[in-house]
Amino acid sequence: MPISQSVLKQVAAAPVVLAIVCYFFWPSIIAPDHLKGTKDVLQMAKTIPLPGDGPESLEFDSQGEGPYVGVTDGRILKWRGEELGWVEFAYSSPHRDNCSRHKVVPSCGRPLGLSFHKKTGDLYFCDGYFGVMKVRPEGGLAELVVDEAEGRKVMFANQMDIDQEEDVFYFNDSSDKYHFEQVFYVYMSGEKTGRVIRYDMKKKEATVIMDKLHLPNGLALSKDGSFVLTCESGTNTIHRIWVKGPKAGTNEVFAKIPGPMDNIRRTPTGDFWVALHSKDSLFTRVFLSHSLVGKFFMKTLKVETVVHLINGGKPHGIVMKLSGETGDVLEILEDSEGKTMKYVSEAYEREDGKLWLGSVYWPAVWVLDKSVYGLK
Repeated sequence: MPISQSVLKQVAAAPVVLAIVCYFFWPSIIAPDHLKGTKDVLQMAKTIPLPGDGPESLEFDSQGEGPYVGVTDGRILKWRGEELGWVEFAYSSPHRDNCSRHKVVPSCGRPLGLSFHKKTGDLYFCDGYFGVMKVRPEGGLAELVVDEAEGRKVMFANQMDIDQEEDVFYFNDSSDKYHFEQVFYVYMSGEKTGRVIRYDMKKKEATVIMDKLHLPNGLALSKDGSFVLTCESGTNTIHRIWVKGPKAGTNEVFAKIPGPMDNIRRTPTGDFWVALHSKDSLFTRVFLSHSLVGKFFMKTLKVETVVHLINGGKPHGIVMKLSGETGDVLEILEDSEGKTMKYVSEAYEREDGKLWLGSVYWPAVWVLDKSVYGLK
């Protein structure tokens, strides 16, 4: 049966109508959501530039020195204070000839989440290509600890935390199919290829404790070691996985977060800081509505364009503090205009109340004094 002329005209007009709608309403489509009760204070933080991009995670040793940060070119740097600045502490790979400060080179590795083992002084870290690695207290070339769990290769180790009493650590494998450089494909494709892994350091055994997750990114252990939190960025959900006590082996939703998350860190009092790559928008809700929609955008747009759109055309900084017991929101801090902070990946609260923040892309870390954000 032939298609009528009127139907053909309607079909032909559809792209034009869509283009007009996008032209006039595009700012509203990609604009980040407005969150109530936020404090727009992150731009007041002190900036400490780095000789390298992307200090995605921060850690301090048992003497309180640091922070230590992993950067894009595969190195781990240590902050020695204003006079000495940043010094090279360690590196993921011996293959350093073609490593780039600004672009990840797989053979160089990409250090992500950092965690010190207090008993030995070894620095453990997740590498987005190689798996979980460790460095001796004197630094230097890292050695591989684990790159496989239950017969499946660890492709995208992301963040970890160590149970200092049990000599066990937990980490996210954000995808068992894709590496770090494909993180936005993992995010937008809707593929549930991520998992949470428990590693017994004495027995050298890796066990999957939760899988079929859509980009599990940040991970943190509770203060008493009874549960692990994993941040499933693709669904804006933080899951609580019970690993000790009467609920061991079960999991539940701990919190829902208004945007794609990066790392999570426990505070000295047992609460948690969560860093958000950005806030949700109509655009992110549309491409996350179905995997085919997200895959279409990834096939038709450059990664740089996707990142630009996810950030609402304006990279900004946002972190949230959650109750360690209930998951309720205690505090939201922003740099809503991105004047100082962009692509915040981690917030690390020290015993003195200072909040140190890292970025997955920016060549700097920031320090915010407790008097500025005014938490009790």
